[in-house]
Amino acid sequence: MEINELRDCTVERLNDLETNLRRQIFEARIKNFTNQLDDTDSIRRARRDLARVKTIINERFREEAAIAVTAEAGEA
Repeated sequence: MEINELRDCTVERLNDLETNLRRQIFEARIKNFTNQLDDTDSIRRARRDLARVKTIINERFREEAAIAVTAEAGEA
């Protein structure tokens, strides 16, 4: 996944992606443990994609918090 694609997504879509990636990682780890996984690099790619998604979500919450603090400072 490209970071620019993720930045265009809504928070709801990012939350869905996070859930799906967590499920993919879990299933891949189980398959790897039972020697059913041929592409072990898929675990690494999914973990990195999950980190990208979580980073974008965190950035969005920080932006919202900064806007809220600025709005409160303007009212006072």
